Amino acid sequence: MYSRLPSLVIGFHGCDLSTFREVVCGGGTLNPSVNDYDWLGSGIYFWEQNYERALQWAKEQATRGRIKTPAVIGAIIDLGYCLNLTDSHYIGLLKNEYKILKEEFEFLEIETPRNLGKIDDHLLRKLDCAVIERLHDRMERRRREGRAEGVEPFDSARGLFSEGENLSWRWHPREDACADLR
Repeated sequence: MYSRLPSLVIGFHGCDLSTFREVVCGGGTLNPSVNDYDWLGSGIYFWEQNYERALQWAKEQATRGRIKTPAVIGAIIDLGYCLNLTDSHYIGLLKNEYKILKEEFEFLEIETPRNLGKIDDHLLRKLDCAVIERLHDRMERRRREGRAEGVEPFDSARGLFSEGENLSWRWHPREDACADLR
């Protein structure tokens, strides 16, 4: 388990053509999303190694009237100290953070946020966002108080999310599949 990932990643950000021009041609910066339903908390979202998905997302936003002309910005990203949700350590960290958040909300008699949406995927990730934001806040507070114990606040979050229909397939091993291993 390590928080500082040893490599750079290529990411793609779906956006409007005006944003593309402002950032790429004009030296501007991307604004972070700060919605209470953002899956990985507040930040700037990129599709890792997936230009086509970023463009598809921008086109979907255009059909909803949120983007006029779909475009994609590519970036080389240093994840730094990463909340890497492809690592079981961090999944455990979030489970623990959820328990703490739930206990606090129950103590204060406040309804715990829930993931919502019209489809099974619950695209409005209010609970996920609240847990991740709480973890980020706690890590930053520990750093400010000098109690970080060598663990820095996270610079980034990385998650793996499946989309669309489940794949159905079967694997039939060859009888000699292990022959080379003997």
